[in-house]
Amino acid sequence: MDHDYALGPDPTVVDLVLEENASLREEVRLLRQQIESLTLTQRFGIHRFAASDKDIRFFTRFASYDLLMRFWALIEPSLPSMVSVRQAQRGTLTESTTAHSLQPINELFLFLNYLALGSKQQDLADRYRIHQSTVSRIIMSWSNFLYTVLGSVRIRIPQEQIRKNLPADFKDFPDTTVILDCTELRCQCPSSPVLQSEVFSSYKSHCTLKGLIGIVPHGAVTFVSSLYAGSVSDKQITRECGLLTLLKPGMAVMADRGFLIDDMVPCKIYRPAFLSGRSQMSACEVKETQDIARLRVHVERLIRRVKEHKLFDSEIPLRLFGSINQLYTVACLLTNYENGPLVKAWAKKPED
Repeated sequence: MDHDYALGPDPTVVDLVLEENASLREEVRLLRQQIESLTLTQRFGIHRFAASDKDIRFFTRFASYDLLMRFWALIEPSLPSMVSVRQAQRGTLTESTTAHSLQPINELFLFLNYLALGSKQQDLADRYRIHQSTVSRIIMSWSNFLYTVLGSVRIRIPQEQIRKNLPADFKDFPDTTVILDCTELRCQCPSSPVLQSEVFSSYKSHCTLKGLIGIVPHGAVTFVSSLYAGSVSDKQITRECGLLTLLKPGMAVMADRGFLIDDMVPCKIYRPAFLSGRSQMSACEVKETQDIARLRVHVERLIRRVKEHKLFDSEIPLRLFGSINQLYTVACLLTNYENGPLVKAWAKKPED
C-alpha cells in the first residue's frame, strides 16, 4: 500500500492547485501591465511632460502643451511627404518600411529639445536611448521638413489686415507695414584668413552670421532673410534679401537709425532722426524719435524670443554651416506658434 502508484490525486487538491495557478498568472499579467505603464510614463518623451506646461515651456519653448498639440495638428497631415536624411542619401522618395526608433511626435519633441535647450547630440541619444547617428538624422530630417512646411505658409499679411489689427500704440504711425532689424549669431572662426575677414563683425568684434527679421506692428513675424556673413552691412542685406520686392507705395517701414535705405525703398521710412551736425533737435523731432524708439523695440523683443532657443547661445560650429540657415529660419517662424502677444496688454484687448 505504501507504493500504490495506481491511485489518482484527490480532485479537490487538483482544483485548488489550478485555481492557485490561474491566480498567479493573473497577478503576473497585472504586474506586467504596471511595468509597461510605468516604463511609458518614465520614458523620456512628450507624454512624460504632458501634464506640466512649465516643463513643456522649458523643453520646447511652446507656452503650453495645448499650443504644442495645436501646432502638431497643423503639421501632422504633411508627415507622409517627409523625406528623411537616409531616404535622401539613398536617392529614393518612397516611404521607408524600416521601423522608426521613436514615434513621430517624439521625434518632433527631440528636435525641439535640440533647438530650445541647445542639447548635445550625445545627451539626446542617452535621454531617448537611441544611437547618436539616429539623433543626427532626426535633427536634420526635421529641420528640413519644418523649413519646407513652415516656409510654404504665407506669413505676409495684407496691408488692410495689418491696419485692422494695429495696436493703439501705433496710432501716430498707422501706415507702418513692417518693423525691421538685423540680428547676429556668433559662429566659430574659420581657419582661412579670407573667410575670417568675411564673417568678422566689427559691431560684435567676433565672427558672426547676420540675418534680417521683419515683424508687423502686432508682433507676428512676416519676413525672415537668409543668413549672411557678419561683415555684410544692414543696407546690403536689405538690398539682396528680397524684401524690397514686397514693399509698395503707401506702405511704411520702421527701422533703426543705421538702416540707411531711403534710396532703395519705394515707401516711407520711420527712423530716429540724426543730429546731422546740428547742436540739438527740435521738440517735434525729439518726440517723434522717442516714439519710434519705443515702438521699434518690439522687433528686439521678437529677436529675444528667437534667441531663447539656446542653440544660438553658443558659437555655431563650422560643421553646422550646411544646416544653420534652416535651423535659424525654423526658430524664427516657430515664434508665431509658440507664444502669446509680444505685449501682455494686447492680449487683454477685447475681440471685435
